Amino acid sequence: MSRARFEGRTVFVTGAGSGLGRATAKLFAGEGARVFAVDVNGAGLEETMQSISGADGRVCDVSSSAAVKASIAAAVARFGGLDVLVNVAGIGRTVRFEEIEEDEWNRIIAVNLTGPFHTTQAAIPHLLKRPGGNIVNVSSIAGLRGQAYNSHYCASKAGLLNFTRAIALEFTSRGLRANCVCPAGMLTPLLNGFRPHPDFEQRLIAYYSPPVDKKMAEPEEVAHGILFLASDEAKMVNGAALVIDSGTLA
Repeated sequence: MSRARFEGRTVFVTGAGSGLGRATAKLFAGEGARVFAVDVNGAGLEETMQSISGADGRVCDVSSSAAVKASIAAAVARFGGLDVLVNVAGIGRTVRFEEIEEDEWNRIIAVNLTGPFHTTQAAIPHLLKRPGGNIVNVSSIAGLRGQAYNSHYCASKAGLLNFTRAIALEFTSRGLRANCVCPAGMLTPLLNGFRPHPDFEQRLIAYYSPPVDKKMAEPEEVAHGILFLASDEAKMVNGAALVIDSGTLA
């Protein structure tokens, strides 16, 4: 593939303060994009922006509609428009179903599912003005299967996957694409929340892991999938779920 696939294009990346979000922002910038990065973690976000020449951004909790609207408006004002929205921000942890408090359920849905609703609704009017405007959401293999001790996370990621498909169908006649990547475990800070507890059933813990002799992905390996889906090379790809899991679901 040619370099500078995103020269002159503006990309809005959530969850850009660490892990997959940071890797995605840096890869887009490396291919010519003007990056607007947001994250709830101000210190991590500042590190990301310092590593990308010309990047801009702001602290933003995607569960807040007002904060998202202000951030999208700031990106458009700074760069003159918007071409790609990438929803990476997400949270989760392993916990027995009986131990999930309603506040935790609501927070995971708010960040992982309502957050992309907020960003999509705020971004679409701007994306529709650009040829090739598109959205890439980060779901998970947990959105494609059940996963013990992760009922709230599974629900949020399955919802995000079908939300993406619905947006893809609704806006296809207007030239907007929407797709998902569905990674397995990645070597990011989020992984710490998914460590199995010692008293979990071993046969269920094994279901989390990649096949023998495989490894968890580095964030850059998943970020390359995001870049592909957002690029012109994927102009015929719409409503897709790109699984990146070292064969875990095979």
